[in-house]
Parts: sequence; structure tokens; C-alpha cells
Amino acid sequence: MAKQVPYLLIEAVEKTYSRGGTSNNVLHDITLAIDKGEYVSIIGHSGCGKSTLLNIVAGLTQATTGAVLLENKEVNAPGPDRAVVFQNHSLLPWLTVYDNVRMAVDKVFAGRKSKAERHDWTMHKLDLVHMGHARDRRPGEISGGMKQRVGIARALAMEPKILLLDEPFGALDALTRAHLQDSIMQIHATLNNTMIMITHDVDEAVLLSDRIIMMTNGPAATIGEILDVTLPRPRKRLELVANPTYIKAREAVLKFLYERHKFVEAA
Repeated sequence: MAKQVPYLLIEAVEKTYSRGGTSNNVLHDITLAIDKGEYVSIIGHSGCGKSTLLNIVAGLTQATTGAVLLENKEVNAPGPDRAVVFQNHSLLPWLTVYDNVRMAVDKVFAGRKSKAERHDWTMHKLDLVHMGHARDRRPGEISGGMKQRVGIARALAMEPKILLLDEPFGALDALTRAHLQDSIMQIHATLNNTMIMITHDVDEAVLLSDRIIMMTNGPAATIGEILDVTLPRPRKRLELVANPTYIKAREAVLKFLYERHKFVEAA
């Protein structure tokens, strides 16, 4: 029987930056297979190359060696099959909420959907993140959490094979962050899409993920441990507080991060 090809394969990826005769090896021998529909979080201390790895998957940064394969095709440039949501929403301030999303829809579907279909598609994605009511507002007229919802809608509107989230809730207050985490869980359950998220938040990683990839400290950061989160879905945060599986997973991540950090301080 032929071996099944992973949906996304990060294979022996290295990233080294060179400047003025010196080189800095940021990522070392990163190999990871991700299944279709899986939610994977990447966690680690600042400077461990998490965002660099995400940018390599996005095609925004080239790996020095190694490869990223999506459905067995090499990723070497940005594309609508991999949409990125950054911590900074990066909405265009002169466009309405609707037009910020519609711009992405027109770019991807101009030759495949009629004008009416593109309108319906735009509204469907705004409704998916509960922002249809604010379609005519501009970014300066809505809150930070609402801006991030629009950014997520814009990314989803491109119908990407993989949604890449680079600390998407890092700049938000705790309550807004919790609401958006719940929204992401609902979107993932509805669309069954593949998501990769960078985060510093242990509770967020455990709540949202199927697997947590724990990175060692840089330079030459690599995958230290991989934790399977075996909590059944759908997940409700208030019910998980005393859940033994949740507590054990949280402790495992904290233990890894604390021991790695202590090692650096003692070195």
C-alpha cells in the first residue's frame, strides 16, 4: 500500500540569515506533518523563530534549505491557498468593512464568480464572524476586536487551504480575546479548515488546538516536543477549567516552557 502523503509537510527546514560575514541560524531541521482539518498551535519563547516558520509556510520568507509541501506541491511564494491573519489587522482605513473583504474576494474570484455571487460570498464571510451589521463602517469606527474579525473574514474569503494565524489576539483585552477564541472554534467546527496558529498563551493553545508544537529557544530553534490535545470537541472553556485532561496538557506546556527558560538563564 502506498504511503499517504501529508496534507502539509514541512520537511527539514532550515533558516539562516547572513549579514556582514556573520550568520544567524534561526531554525534548525524543522520537520512536521499536518493533517487536513487539523488545528495546530506553535508555542515558544520570544526569538525562537515561530513567526519565521509561519512566514515560510505562507511563502513570505524562503527557507535556506528544506521544503514546504502543500498537497505535495512545493510552496515557494505567497498564494491565496495560504491566508495569513497578523496581530495587526492591516485593514485599509479608507475602505469600509465590506470593501476590505470584497477586495480580496474580487482578486481571487473575479473570473470564477459573478458580481452577485461575489457580493453574497463577501456577506457570508462577514456574517460568519458576526460583522455583517458593520459592513458600511470604516476601520477607524470599530473596535480592535471587530477589526480582527474583519481580518479573519478577509482571510477566509479567499477560501484558503490553510489559515495561518500569527498571534491574532495578542493585542486584545482578555474578554475580547476570549470571544474571538470562541469564534475561531466555531469557524473551525463549521468549515473544518486547517489552521496553524502562533501564540504565547498556554491556555489559548490548549483550548483551541489538536496538537501543540513546542519550540526550543533560539538560535537554531527546533521542535522540542509535540503534545496531542485529546479534549473532545466542541469545547467550552468554563467546563474545561477543572477537566483533568485540560489541566494535564496545560501543565505539560508550562513545564516545557519553564524548563527551557530556566536553562537559558542558567547558561
